Amino acid sequence: MQKIITQMLSKYQINNMEDKKNAMKEIVQEIVLCGLSRGGFFKEAAFYGGTALRIFYGLDRFSEDLDFSLITQNNNFNLSKYFSFIENETKSLGLNFSVTERVKSVDSHIKSAFLKGNTKEHILTFYEENDDVRLINKDEIIRIKFEVDTNPPVGATYETKFGLLPSPYQVRLYDLPSLFAGKIHACLCRNWHSRVKGRDFYDYVFFLSIGAKVNLKNLKEKLVQSNYIDVNYDLTIDNLKSLLNKRFEHLNFKLAKEDVLPFIKDKSKLDLWSKEFFISITNKLEEKLN
Repeated sequence: MQKIITQMLSKYQINNMEDKKNAMKEIVQEIVLCGLSRGGFFKEAAFYGGTALRIFYGLDRFSEDLDFSLITQNNNFNLSKYFSFIENETKSLGLNFSVTERVKSVDSHIKSAFLKGNTKEHILTFYEENDDVRLINKDEIIRIKFEVDTNPPVGATYETKFGLLPSPYQVRLYDLPSLFAGKIHACLCRNWHSRVKGRDFYDYVFFLSIGAKVNLKNLKEKLVQSNYIDVNYDLTIDNLKSLLNKRFEHLNFKLAKEDVLPFIKDKSKLDLWSKEFFISITNKLEEKLN
């Protein structure tokens, strides 16, 4: 089993303990996907978000969480029935993780769970022991959150992707225009009070850099569900550009950069970030045509 982990580690450039932890987390994320695939999870759900973009489209930043959406609304969806598949997949590779569901105090259509394991134990499983391992607190926990939207806005479109390690698996994934719709929704609607999730805007630049087009139908449904626009609002591509430009006018780019920095290696990619930069690149935004 160590051979498989070594194979999965071979694609990473690791220079320090933070790199080790991030690589370990990403490999565990792929192990989770493999377990979910074995359990038939992707017959009723699809993968989306930053981690989906990183694993299947090469986004060059680390992403912490796993985000999923049901294909059709199901308020009685039972997330816990898949926990054993995830735990068995990790155990088959000699890893010691457990999954617990997060019980929310208020009604929500988002189901959440955490995969947890001891950081030091797994660093020693993944890497040869050296002095920097001694600096890890013996009680430090690695946590990977995954969430499932049980009431997804309509209009998303999907594709099938395959992974080869730790074992061949199949994933239903939001296609690129639908992934882009989700990211634009986050750019417009995510409210972190005094903080800014700059990672959303980093991903926005990435989508434009690879020529992605946006699923406007799905985006409108998302914005209506979030009460950002009225159901009668005419969401044309030009109107969307205007909404985004208003967001850029008031964005605190200093805070946005500070949020992104821990997740990327090439800090110079943020040098041009400004209102003028984002408004200019938004001219490239195009709608996916059916």
